[in-house]
Amino acid sequence: MFGLETDVFILLFISLFAACAFEFVNGFHDTANAVATVIYTNSLKPTVAVVWSGICNFTGVLLGGIGVAMGIVNLLPVELLVDQNVYHSVAMVLALLLSAIIWNLGTWYFGIPSSSSHTLIGSILGVGLAFATLPENKTGAAVNWDKAIETGEALFLSPLLGFSLAIVLMFVLRRLVSEEVKGQLFKEPKKNSEPPTWIRAVLIATCSLVSFFHGSNDGQKGVGLIMLILIGIVPYHFAIKADLDPRLMQTNIVGIEQTIASLDSGKLSPINRDRLVQTRNELIDLKQLINGPLVDNKIPNEKRLDVRKDLLLINSNIKKITADEGANLSASQMAVLNKSLGEESGLRRFTDYAPFWVILMIALSLGLGTMIGWRRIVVTVGEKIGKQHLTYAQGASAELVAATMIGVGTWLKLPISTTHVLSSGIAGSMVASKGVKNLQAATVRNIALAWVLTLPVSILLSFTLYIFFRWLL
Repeated sequence: MFGLETDVFILLFISLFAACAFEFVNGFHDTANAVATVIYTNSLKPTVAVVWSGICNFTGVLLGGIGVAMGIVNLLPVELLVDQNVYHSVAMVLALLLSAIIWNLGTWYFGIPSSSSHTLIGSILGVGLAFATLPENKTGAAVNWDKAIETGEALFLSPLLGFSLAIVLMFVLRRLVSEEVKGQLFKEPKKNSEPPTWIRAVLIATCSLVSFFHGSNDGQKGVGLIMLILIGIVPYHFAIKADLDPRLMQTNIVGIEQTIASLDSGKLSPINRDRLVQTRNELIDLKQLINGPLVDNKIPNEKRLDVRKDLLLINSNIKKITADEGANLSASQMAVLNKSLGEESGLRRFTDYAPFWVILMIALSLGLGTMIGWRRIVVTVGEKIGKQHLTYAQGASAELVAATMIGVGTWLKLPISTTHVLSSGIAGSMVASKGVKNLQAATVRNIALAWVLTLPVSILLSFTLYIFFRWLL
């Protein structure tokens, strides 16, 4: 397979299996977020609920795109992503996967709703920080901090918004619906009795939406992991999208060169002047490559990792240069740059991609994982966040808020924690009913503790494992 030596092939297989295992664990860890409300309101039987949720998750991965996946990949520094030593890449992949799986399994075992997104991102940050300590890292590159901050803001703000929006939605429902409807919507479900048909339909719809958007967002994290593995271990095949004619870059390169030619380097900061020189040199290298002899209209295998490095550095440098106060580019010039760099018709279409078989493999892993292991966390979400039984209105409000926020996150290409958004939504719906006293303090404390600890623990785990694997391999 891919012409690899036996030991490298075995490491590739182990890495791919570990990535699928992470997504499988993610599935049964996060199942509760979608099915807790339909189970606790007797809208669906547990078996039917988890199977349906698995199908919706599977569909969400297939249709969700790859924007979030590429955001995950681009958290790491370019230097780490284009390391020519395959064993270094294996160390990176195993460290971040094992640390994420360990924390996910631990919190699942104790029935604590924790975030797979936080776990994975913490693991990636740990690997980046460990890479920064190595003697071979001459540039001091650690993490793509701009992307990390953007990701961190999304993960931090989403639970707060989920909590607040659930309260607002509950308030709106109380004010707008009639007394007759209110009497049905805000009552606790009767044991072993289905809700009214229209309420059941709403709850099943919100469950489906949460499951679909969970697949579209969390599934992409698995796709990003697989691409990290493939780019690191078999870069000749996956560093860039091989089926695109590299001469398509010519128009993009011309657009970038013409735009940056108008920059006055004297008005830029010293570091951005250096970046401008570096970018021009990388554009020249790319032009020489694509104007030279190509076999079957493809970049030679031995050049693909170098091309990926050039493309990533051009994109990164231009973003930093144009953010400089001295850049002073017009809106039309920025539009040309964005188009020339973009993933639709720009340079990033060569680096930001995932083969269909990768997406399908993750969809199956997440979908199958969703169908098992749901009970532990469903009990926490359904019974232990609030002191009262989940009402129809609370379940629908929490899930509608969660589905909306996850969908918006996917559209913005940002990772969102399904667990924290849904848990905070249920907490908000409980507070909207009877105030803060309606929350079970012990459960809220455990969820908050997991929220606080997930990043530092996963960072420490992956940092340690990466150093260990680098020494071992």
